[in-house]
Amino acid sequence: MKAVQTPNEANDGPFDVSVIIVNWNTCDLLRDCLQSIIDQTRASCELIVVDNASADGSAEMVAAEFPDAVLIANAENNGFAAANNQGLAVARGAHVLLLNPDTIILDGAIDKMLDWLSRHPDVGCVGCQVMEGPDVIQRTGFAEPGLVNLLIVSLGLMRLDGIHPFFGRPWYTDWDRKSERDVDVVSGMFMLVPRPVLDKVGPLDDAYFVYSEEADWCYRIRQAGWRCVFTPEAQIIHLDGGSKSTSQIRSRMYVQMQKSHLIYSRKHHGTLGYLGAKLIYILSAALRLAVFGALRLVRSDAETKAKVRLSLASLQYLLLGKEPMS
Repeated sequence: MKAVQTPNEANDGPFDVSVIIVNWNTCDLLRDCLQSIIDQTRASCELIVVDNASADGSAEMVAAEFPDAVLIANAENNGFAAANNQGLAVARGAHVLLLNPDTIILDGAIDKMLDWLSRHPDVGCVGCQVMEGPDVIQRTGFAEPGLVNLLIVSLGLMRLDGIHPFFGRPWYTDWDRKSERDVDVVSGMFMLVPRPVLDKVGPLDDAYFVYSEEADWCYRIRQAGWRCVFTPEAQIIHLDGGSKSTSQIRSRMYVQMQKSHLIYSRKHHGTLGYLGAKLIYILSAALRLAVFGALRLVRSDAETKAKVRLSLASLQYLLLGKEPMS
């Protein structure tokens, strides 16, 4: 079940853009994100917050402090894709923007991106430059996660990108994100899509609880004939943009990432693609378990322990179908 807060009738569309934010227990970050949209956007903007059963008062905060927003308060965590689809189903804007709650809009970024998109009618999805700090640009936008790219990432071969750019192809590591370029996948923290594209391609595939949903959406957008593009035309801040240490990664989410990619592989690359991806994951987990299991015998640091834990969780899922609870 869900509770829906509808804004005042005076604020009914049409809107230039509907901003959809899926939230889970990020109350303070969400407040700052919403305020930055209001402060930095001149275009008519519909705010839609889908709260996935937060326990930190997020839904109550939105209802009290942003009464003109559409609030969908879920009684349980429906996952990222399904929650975004709830927002897309009620969105009334000429464009839709999927935005993470841990972001801050800078210097009219939404207005700039709407203007840029109006000048590029062949673009079906666009992302902007994402900053982790004053001088740190986050690596956003990546290549289609096919078998070759999956093999490179799973076996840690991206560390060899300094030897040859081939090894950096999954994340375009030879590109500094200071120039515009087509990408296979626009990162899900900021995805701006025109209404005609949404109408033709449809919403996200909620078979993905979390991870790979943006890759799937962009694949379908590209297959329908539009480009997916990154442009540094505008900037946002991603407050939780720094990479986490291995010891901070939960087994459940690590396995969910692999599960979602297997769904993607089966959907877009067939049974052989699915089996190939699963074999790569098994090989990667087995190698990691052998290496870090041996290291675990001589050292007990948190990172080594976590790598053993994650490798075991991966193998239990891939071989036995058992998903971790935490």
